[in-house]
Amino acid sequence: MIPWEHLDTAPIPGEAGTLRLMRRGTEFSIQLDRNELMNSRLSGSEEALARLSAERIAGLTAPRVLIGGYGMGFTLRAALSLLPATAQVTVAEIVPAVLAWARGPMAALTGPSLDDPRVTIREADVAEVIRAQPGTWDAILLDVDNGPDGLTRRANDRLYDAAGLGAARAALRPRGVLAVWSAHPDAAFTRRLGQAGFSVEEVATRARGKRGTRHVIWLAGR
Repeated sequence: MIPWEHLDTAPIPGEAGTLRLMRRGTEFSIQLDRNELMNSRLSGSEEALARLSAERIAGLTAPRVLIGGYGMGFTLRAALSLLPATAQVTVAEIVPAVLAWARGPMAALTGPSLDDPRVTIREADVAEVIRAQPGTWDAILLDVDNGPDGLTRRANDRLYDAAGLGAARAALRPRGVLAVWSAHPDAAFTRRLGQAGFSVEEVATRARGKRGTRHVIWLAGR
């Protein structure tokens, strides 16, 4: 078997942990210390995050979409394939190295997505972007951590608490959708969404098409 090659390490702003970019042949892995966060072979649930969100806002002539967390770009690429040419897509990524990896070692995986004229890149905490722009977005897609039970940054918890969900709801346009990816179910988070005034649908999806680990996507309508 081809061994893993360690390509780069990047600090997580404001946290003690570090991200590691690994490569094995054409396969890439981003790890938090020794825990794998994402793998280039497993994109099904991240693509589902984009697809389910796009279905919710279908028919809008110029939708505005905020994607929290670039990762390996699975959600962005899927969104661009589904959204109209008039869409505006903002990607908020707090770790600058992740974007550098996308344009460097993972350029073949990234393709032209970061240079798509519909796309604006913000090297910023998505929580700050949400709070700064009320009434702006038709869809907010969050895949910034392991889900509501944060793993990479303790500060991500503020996205998923009552205040964070209230800010997300305020940032949406009427009939907008907040879509949240998670590695695991979380009944307490489902309740918090309802308490924040959202209508909630919880969708189970797979990490790899119809196979692989089950993940969860919440679709919270304003």
